[in-house]
Amino acid sequence: MAELTSLCVYCGSQLGNDPAYRELAQNLGTRLAATRVRLIFGGGRIGLMGVVADAVLAAGGTAIGVIPQHLSRAENAHSELSEIHVVDSMHTRKQKMFDLADAFAVLPGGLGTLDETIEVLTWKQLGLHDKPIVILNQSEYWQPLEALIQHTIAASFTGSGSARLYSLVSTMDGLFAAIADAPSPMVAAGSERL
Repeated sequence: MAELTSLCVYCGSQLGNDPAYRELAQNLGTRLAATRVRLIFGGGRIGLMGVVADAVLAAGGTAIGVIPQHLSRAENAHSELSEIHVVDSMHTRKQKMFDLADAFAVLPGGLGTLDETIEVLTWKQLGLHDKPIVILNQSEYWQPLEALIQHTIAASFTGSGSARLYSLVSTMDGLFAAIADAPSPMVAAGSERL
């Protein structure tokens, strides 16, 4: 990829039960600030997303949040961000995050993280974009997702090329290497809903 200026991070609105997840989120935030890569995220102050944003801000970086109005209380909208976009729906949130990002990183998370990940993978499969998508498989957290994707390929519901839609890595260095090694996006970003 020619240059990474903004990274959309999908991750949990909870901390999870392993302190390594929190440490991963904090390390990512610090690294984004150090490399002057803008964080694009869900805009909440809670869970791993709050940890990433706080680490970016503490290190002098730029954190841009996108949060639906109906979640601004539940996810405790982060009031100290460089920029926050309060939008009308989850669909608008995902589109705005997509539009602002050069690439996507997936950290541990729950159903919301899965939803965001599957949607951006589907958009890529449909040829609506070819931005890098990297799943950070901390402590093999995403191994069940990898197994499910491989299962859909084996059952002929998903084309074998779908395994190339994303990179699965186990380290922070692997995340940035996968993004750097990805070809520069050629498809004009046009993920408007079909």
